[in-house]
Amino acid sequence: MSILLFYGTLLDLTLPQYDNMQFLKQFQYFGSQDLPKRRLPLLLLFLLGSNLVVAQSVPKTVSLFDGKTLTGWKTVDPAQQKLWYVADSMIISGDRQHKIPENTYLQTAKAYENFEFRCLFRLTGDPKTGMINSGIQYRSVIDGTKIIGYQADIGDGYWGDIYDEHRRGKLVGGDLSVLKRLLKPDGWNSYIIRCTGKRHELYINGVKTCDYIEQDNTIPQKGVIAVQIHSGGAAQVEFRDLTITEL
Repeated sequence: MSILLFYGTLLDLTLPQYDNMQFLKQFQYFGSQDLPKRRLPLLLLFLLGSNLVVAQSVPKTVSLFDGKTLTGWKTVDPAQQKLWYVADSMIISGDRQHKIPENTYLQTAKAYENFEFRCLFRLTGDPKTGMINSGIQYRSVIDGTKIIGYQADIGDGYWGDIYDEHRRGKLVGGDLSVLKRLLKPDGWNSYIIRCTGKRHELYINGVKTCDYIEQDNTIPQKGVIAVQIHSGGAAQVEFRDLTITEL
C-alpha cells in the first residue's frame, strides 16, 4: 500500500504547482515507515531526476515575428519582397486600393514537421473588385519561385479548407456549421494549424474546421510556413502574433 502511495507522490511531483516541501514530508513519512533507510537517498535521486526529465520535455512556444522587421522571413519570389511590409506590429500585404496582380507568398527561413502554429489574421477588401482571398502555407517546399504544399485557406467560400497549392487542389472543405456563428469575415480571427505525423487539424477561432489524414506517402511532411495573399481584387491581409510550438 505504501508503494502505491509512494508512486502516487511521484505522479503528483510532475505537476508544476506541486509543493516540493509537501512532497519531501510525504516522502520522509512513507519511506521511514516502510522502506529501508539506506535506499532513501537513491529513491529520492530517482524521483527528482524523473521530475527534471518531465520538465525538460515540455514543448517550447516561440515567436516567428518580432513585430518590427521581417527577420526570418523572405518572399518565395525575390521580386515580390516589396509587396510585404511591417506596420503596427503586423505583417501586411495589399492596400485595398489596388488589385493584387498575382499570388505572393512570404515564407519562413526554417522548415517544420510536427508543430502547432498560431496567429491572428484579418482579410479585408471589396469582393466587387475581384477575389478576396488569403491563406497560410505549411509543410510546403520551394521549387524556384513556386511554392508547393498544404494551405489553410482564408476567405469567403474557402474558410477553413485545406488546399494543396500547385499540386492536388482542394483536399477537404472546412466545416462551418459552428464557425459561422463566430467568424468575423472582415475582422480579426485566429488560426491554429496542428500537424502530428500524417494528421492535419485546422481551427479558426478555436473551432475545428478540418481533421485530415494524409494517405499519400510520397507527399513531403516537412516544409516551410508561408503567409499568402491571392491575386484578384483590391485586398489587404494582416497577420500578427505568429507563434509555433514544435511537437
